[in-house]
Amino acid sequence: MASKSDIVQALLDRHGQTFCDELGIAIERNEPAPLFQWLVASNLFSTQIGFEHGAQAAKDLFDAGLTTPRRMFDSQWKNRVRILNEAGYARMDEKYATYLRKMSGQLIERYDGDLRRLREAAGKKREDEIARLKQFDGISKSGASIFCREVQAVWHELYPFADDKALQAARTLGLGADVWTLADLVDTEDFPRLVAALVRADLQNDLDAIRDAA
Repeated sequence: MASKSDIVQALLDRHGQTFCDELGIAIERNEPAPLFQWLVASNLFSTQIGFEHGAQAAKDLFDAGLTTPRRMFDSQWKNRVRILNEAGYARMDEKYATYLRKMSGQLIERYDGDLRRLREAAGKKREDEIARLKQFDGISKSGASIFCREVQAVWHELYPFADDKALQAARTLGLGADVWTLADLVDTEDFPRLVAALVRADLQNDLDAIRDAA
């Protein structure tokens, strides 16, 4: 029977790229633009559409220059709709094109376009940060959880953070049933990678293969 350390190593070897790394978002800089880009991606990933479409939509929006709240807010609605439609949001393109503009406007109005101001306004308290994230249009509990999964690398008050999807995968693999047990399996700096790996393995139906590989 594979040990927990073997399973963790198999997870990291197969799926240990964070979603920020995949999208080219420099979350480790903890600066307004990458934080906003990760919020956009979290919004898109929280839909019922496959994560591949969410990743493609985020990349295409960023390639179109919509990398800051002001640029997103000022962009043409029809262009956002087209980008989302071509990325696979055919039935939800108009809805999410509207969400992204409203979310950007709210971020500008409430926090001067800088999510670090949200963090400060929340007193660096986890529950308050999550509650404030959920006040943005399109950011549900799921979207806020996705955002926290990787921003915990720089917002240390969130560590350790794992959402329901990651914890369910961890339980399936026998890695523990709670976030603190999971956090004990890797160094602090590797924890966002482990959480991302659990989510990716679950999304790709790869949990059995992970167990076999270990």
